[in-house]
Amino acid sequence: MTEAVQRESMEYDVVIVGGGPAGLASAIRLKQINPEISVCLLEKGSEIGAHILSGAVIDPIGINELVPDWKQKGAPIDTPVTDDRFYFLLRSVAIRLPNFAMPPLMYNHTNYIVSLSNLCKWLATQAEALGVEIYPGFPAAALVIENGVVKGVTTGDLGVAKDGHHKDGFTPGMNLLGKYTIFAEGARGSLTKELFKIFKLD
Repeated sequence: MTEAVQRESMEYDVVIVGGGPAGLASAIRLKQINPEISVCLLEKGSEIGAHILSGAVIDPIGINELVPDWKQKGAPIDTPVTDDRFYFLLRSVAIRLPNFAMPPLMYNHTNYIVSLSNLCKWLATQAEALGVEIYPGFPAAALVIENGVVKGVTTGDLGVAKDGHHKDGFTPGMNLLGKYTIFAEGARGSLTKELFKIFKLD
């Protein structure tokens, strides 16, 4: 049986769940719009970038808008795409398709090959420089909902046994409350799935 827990609370203007590109870009943009607001970002990984797929091809249009001087600031975006090849794969053979037959959205010239993990680490330094509080290693474990309104999230408890009792060194999670809560957990985010059920978002 789970024991009752007294939780401390911290209040922010905005709480962001997820330290991937979307969550970090949101944090940066919010502080650019209004440096006075308080923004907190939670990341379940032990560090920013720990739960991000290793590679991607990105169009720099978003980073150009968010941080126009990203090249001068040392963003890890420095490998331009130089060649596109498309293949139709069969069981034992690959047939190359002519590039002119592909729709324009398939062309990657002017795009860059990046490590999303490294890009997120760099975005985190930009966010922190603007005053965003980033807490890696703190997964958001539960929603805080009052009167049908999302008020924030609760971080996971530490030192809980499989049967639910508190072990020595138990540390309760905190309630991180915000005027707004942004869920940027990715496609398999557990809290986002809960929100879909509760508010019938699908």
